Amino acid sequence: MLQFHVDETLCVRCGDCAADCPAGIIVLNDLPEIPDEERCYRCLHCYAVCPTGALSILGNDPAQAETEVPELPSPAQMGNLIRWRRSVRSYQDENLPPELIDELLDTACHAPTGVNARDVLFTVVRSKEFMASFSREIMARLSELEESGKLPGGLAGQYLAFVVSAWRTQERDVILRGAPHLLVTSAPKGAPCPVQDTHVALATFELLASSHGLGTLWDGLLMMALSVCPDLVERLGIPADHTIGYAMLFGKPAVQYHRPARRGPAKVNMLG
Repeated sequence: MLQFHVDETLCVRCGDCAADCPAGIIVLNDLPEIPDEERCYRCLHCYAVCPTGALSILGNDPAQAETEVPELPSPAQMGNLIRWRRSVRSYQDENLPPELIDELLDTACHAPTGVNARDVLFTVVRSKEFMASFSREIMARLSELEESGKLPGGLAGQYLAFVVSAWRTQERDVILRGAPHLLVTSAPKGAPCPVQDTHVALATFELLASSHGLGTLWDGLLMMALSVCPDLVERLGIPADHTIGYAMLFGKPAVQYHRPARRGPAKVNMLG
């Protein structure tokens, strides 16, 4: 049940809810109505766009919502956040406060998803103790594969052989890199856009983490390890029917960058 309700004393019959409905299912009679609830995307556009707060849906009551538009980052601030972001491979040996991790995830889950599916699962490691244990498990499994000649061929095999060598000769984990935390996004394989949704969610998380002064790393080596050691996916508790989007390390950086790297110009295919 959508619990779609319109307060007739507040509704000004402007039609904004119907005009902005992506599914086009709101009908304007005396008051807005949704005759076919099964077609609703549950996107809450109608609730958010109503200028008088007359419309409630899915338990969202405008009387209990924030009413003051918050101050948003300026274009210059957003530009600086994007330009100064770096891939961090060195982390301080301390856990982030659990409440900060919760705040990051509760905000990142607002990232858009295809057909508003909202199916992205955030699998997060909240402690460096778990990360240390998981690191040993990864290295043990990769070492077994390397010794038995079962590492994959091609570039992935070369990278994973380098991982094993760095661990054996230097006791250096170049996959998890001493990071205190790990985030893996996944979504059901049957979701409309499982890969795209998980990538958008992780990119949203990364920029949010950067705004808190945290370091992040899109961990391609871990993705390679998970692809050849599926039991490690199970170890993380990720459902078997999920597509893994990507993995990201995060935590307080142990390195400081003093200037942004110059990129560009952008490669653009201009039309019109």
